[in-house]
Amino acid sequence: MRPAANRFMHANLHKLDRPDTEPAEEIFIGRQPILDEEQQLCAFELLFRRDTQNRADVTDDMAATATVLTHVITELGIEVALGPYLGFINLDADMLSSDAIEMLPPDRFVLEVLETVTVTPQLIARCEVLKSRGYRIALDDFIAAEDRHAALLDLADIVKVEVKGMDAPAIRHAVEVLRPSGARLLAEKVDNLEQVELCRKLGFELFQGYYFAKPTILSGRKLAHSELTLIRLLGLILTEAETSELEAAFKQEPALVLNLMRLSNSAFFGLTQRTNSLRHAIMVLGRRQLQRWLQLLLFTSHSGAASPLLQIAATRGRLMELLTIELEGANLERSDRAFMAGILSLLPALLHMPLEEILAHFEIVPALRAALLAREGSLGRLLMFVELQEQGDETTCRKLAARIPGCSLGRANALLTQAMAWANGIGR
Repeated sequence: MRPAANRFMHANLHKLDRPDTEPAEEIFIGRQPILDEEQQLCAFELLFRRDTQNRADVTDDMAATATVLTHVITELGIEVALGPYLGFINLDADMLSSDAIEMLPPDRFVLEVLETVTVTPQLIARCEVLKSRGYRIALDDFIAAEDRHAALLDLADIVKVEVKGMDAPAIRHAVEVLRPSGARLLAEKVDNLEQVELCRKLGFELFQGYYFAKPTILSGRKLAHSELTLIRLLGLILTEAETSELEAAFKQEPALVLNLMRLSNSAFFGLTQRTNSLRHAIMVLGRRQLQRWLQLLLFTSHSGAASPLLQIAATRGRLMELLTIELEGANLERSDRAFMAGILSLLPALLHMPLEEILAHFEIVPALRAALLAREGSLGRLLMFVELQEQGDETTCRKLAARIPGCSLGRANALLTQAMAWANGIGR
């Protein structure tokens, strides 16, 4: 390891290990989703974030990257931070040349060369070495081809184009310039689905941003039959309907029955009894697990493909549940309500309908309704806190935490690790 990298890496490792400091309150690891052509989640970019603009609040990129690496490897663990997906990570010239980078498994990470890097023969040689060792190289924040990037283009596996603020002719020109390199194109800072469609037509294969989590309301949109069935089943459970009513509703969807039988015999929930009937499966799984399975199943299409919202919803719901237990003690009713708040808060983005219309299909308690529709009450504040943490907004998170009795950013980060691990299990 080269001296500069060694200094930064060991400084961060030492900080993480010291009991007299509070590193968990200082470290925010942002996970920016990256989707493929089919709009399926395929990677996360790991970012070090500290301010409300989601920019690294450090004096140099190397310190930020070193913090990300040490936190991912020593605290979170790669499987928790990424699950089954690839990880993209920003590198400046010093970090790129450091042996510390080779701690990262090449089959799990894509190395992003920042646009601020000065392209030198030494940098090119280093990239060639990393590629020979199996690493993929991405050119980051690429807006338009410049002479200084030309030597890197031949080595790049992926080129990022920051499309925010670019009109269609400008994006088309960038594609024409980059196409001869043979690199895959990634549209960065995508604002909406219309922009995704334009970029896809022009040859982009990857898309980065939270555009898919923004509610897009379609006028007059009606729930599909499978969606109605899931929501009706959820409503039956919330109103404590008889098992016979649940059976009758399930039997309208044979594929749902098959999935329920598989789930009831799954090791994921720690169940030891083998089930061989629908009624038995409902009884063995239990109303509580059945309720959260139905909520998560809303994020899976009839064909079985998971929405990219599934990871966010599962993580948000589980974190809400864990925080409620931490702050209010073990109470199944309150923790289940918190889990549901996290899941239901993303339904407008999934179903392209106003939340008021979705909630009209089943009954929820007033506190949950107020939290979802107006972010009111203690549950509403907690939901806001979790949403801000997803965005890496440390400043506002700290202000809001002060209004939530017993809330600690350090503890919330630790619980986030547990929530991400649980969500990764759901994804599988």
